[in-house]
Amino acid sequence: MVKLKRELNLFQLTVISVGIILGAGIYALIGVAAETGGNAIWLSFLISAIIALFTGLSYAELSAMFKGNAGEYDYISKAMNKKLGLFIGLSVIFVAIITSATVALGFAGYFTTIIPIPYIIAAILVIIFLTIFNMIGIKQATLFNIIATVVEFVGLILIILIGFKYIGTVNLFEMPQGLSGVFVSAGLVFFAYIGFESLVKLKEETKNPDKTIPKAIILSVIITTILYILVAVSAVSVVGWQALSQSAAPLALVAQTALGGMSGQILVIIALFSTANTILIGLVTASRQIYGIAKEKALPQIFTKIHERTRTPLIAVYASTAVAILFVLIGDIAFVANLTNLLLFFTFGLVNLSLIILRYKTKPKKGKFRCPVNIGRFPLISLLGMISSVVMIGVILWGFFA
Repeated sequence: MVKLKRELNLFQLTVISVGIILGAGIYALIGVAAETGGNAIWLSFLISAIIALFTGLSYAELSAMFKGNAGEYDYISKAMNKKLGLFIGLSVIFVAIITSATVALGFAGYFTTIIPIPYIIAAILVIIFLTIFNMIGIKQATLFNIIATVVEFVGLILIILIGFKYIGTVNLFEMPQGLSGVFVSAGLVFFAYIGFESLVKLKEETKNPDKTIPKAIILSVIITTILYILVAVSAVSVVGWQALSQSAAPLALVAQTALGGMSGQILVIIALFSTANTILIGLVTASRQIYGIAKEKALPQIFTKIHERTRTPLIAVYASTAVAILFVLIGDIAFVANLTNLLLFFTFGLVNLSLIILRYKTKPKKGKFRCPVNIGRFPLISLLGMISSVVMIGVILWGFFA
């Protein structure tokens, strides 16, 4: 039987995670989140990062317990039952695909300012184009990811450098809706951290995954948190939260305000790389999880078919692309981000609970990553991850109906 090829090392895996985390969220959502978070939006990013790290550490230990790419399906099925595991596994796949479709529309919005073609056509074409990378192999997809990550990383560094001379010009603790508004923004910008959990779906394509995946999760969350906080501080220092919240291209506005000239257009090009990167990694991880769940015989076996030359799960790739194109008509990124976060926080709550249960159902293995801060077998970090997930579900719902 043809198997997936182990190609990815710690550097590549960390870059993949940083790339998908740095994707469309920071470029599109910082403006929307500023409306409720005000100048203290940097605090929203910090709150979301802490919650992400709690759950990321649980994922890190769970990834070392299981052999395959099925991720949440494996964890929840083993800890609780297969029906709930399958529901969550399919939900995570759905979130990855629908996020790719929504971000494709974000890509189209930028792209059509350069080349005037129909909006929907641009979104469909970018999905098809990036599917080619997904089909020809994980190495090629990773190469595109590395290039795009470098470009978007440079864009964020540019925003940080622009803002240095403006720091101190605004009150960074100005909260137009108080601390509750900061938490509502934290619930929204959590979308910008989506991606760290995707690494567990690449286990069968990672070298020494039991050690590499936990390190990559922790490194990627720390790196992106530092960048996000600095970008948020710079952005509100240059234009203030009011102007930031009213812009459809908030970081381009920051560059244009501070530098003038072609700087806004340069940020548009960077945003194209950023959104394309998010679409690609979403399609890659969704197809790998479809393949992983099918290997567990919970989905039709046709999804386990691997192309002999490219060593990629082609049927799963085609399915992910087809569904993404079907949902490309969904265009409200803020609304989808909140819906995505609701489902993810529910999933993360169950993932953290799964680790707590599995600590008592399985014996620890030597040399495997273990979530820190424990009382006997009980993982306190997982408890905090579960509680914070429940709290954020309440915060997002409150934001919807307030």
